[in-house]
Amino acid sequence: MSVLLVNDEVDFNSLKELLSVTDGNLASHLKALEKVEYISVRKEFQDRKPHTLYSATTAGQKAFSDHISAIEELLKQK
Repeated sequence: MSVLLVNDEVDFNSLKELLSVTDGNLASHLKALEKVEYISVRKEFQDRKPHTLYSATTAGQKAFSDHISAIEELLKQK
């Protein structure tokens, strides 16, 4: 999610390279984020090849911000 928050859109291959994960692993995580509407997916073709772009939704941005805040609170307690 952090990659999607600092970029308007990121394509599948860029995410895969940045995160050093396999196609299957990334696809399953993206599907889970899409299911809860934390990301939006836009599919297009470039040179007759499928090109999938991902972006964070407002709900995804809020959920990530809440997650970071919760982690910060936990760290303050120690």
